[in-house]
Amino acid sequence: MRTLRRRLFVAALGLVSIVVAVNVAVLAGGERSAGAITPPLDCALVLGAGVADDGTPSWVLQDRLAEGLALYQAGRVRTILVSGDHGRRDYDEPNAMRAWLEARGVPRSAIFMDHAGFDTYSSVWRAKHVFGASRIVVVTQRFHLPRALWVARSLGIEAEGAAADRRRYRGAVWFEAREVISRTKAFVDVAGGRRPRHAGPRISLEQDGRATEG
Repeated sequence: MRTLRRRLFVAALGLVSIVVAVNVAVLAGGERSAGAITPPLDCALVLGAGVADDGTPSWVLQDRLAEGLALYQAGRVRTILVSGDHGRRDYDEPNAMRAWLEARGVPRSAIFMDHAGFDTYSSVWRAKHVFGASRIVVVTQRFHLPRALWVARSLGIEAEGAAADRRRYRGAVWFEAREVISRTKAFVDVAGGRRPRHAGPRISLEQDGRATEG
């Protein structure tokens, strides 16, 4: 019994050590480096978050969209790629994001929608392999940025980050704690070369963004 406990303890200690090492590597490789890439950039990649039943973006998502809008208005990017979950007819993050931006003056032609951004890895993978982006600004909150940037750079994308924190968020402690697991999963996804469920045809960011409507 003591031998079994000792083995379990060693195994648990080893697992914790691996998780810690992975998180340190992701955090170090995901430094924000805002403004580090010389324009023009391919796009601002705004990562999705929750929307209400009526299509109203959550506060977290509204702040991401506001940051993407600021980048567009400043001329830092010419297009905005909104990537989120549209896996069901009754739940649609990308169109909610497009509507929010359009209502604030961004033309539809400049807004590209990724309807299969079901997680961060998929959003970043598709930004590169579907939309052909190689130089991007990733827009999300600070707790999320290191993972998103690390994934982008690991996939060969030149990426900088724009933090969208504009208020205190309910559940912020949970978001931070969850990132430990999410960073570990991201490392596994990259190391294993995971291919998202939906790859889809290539869509050039040089064309009209209305081609992605749906």
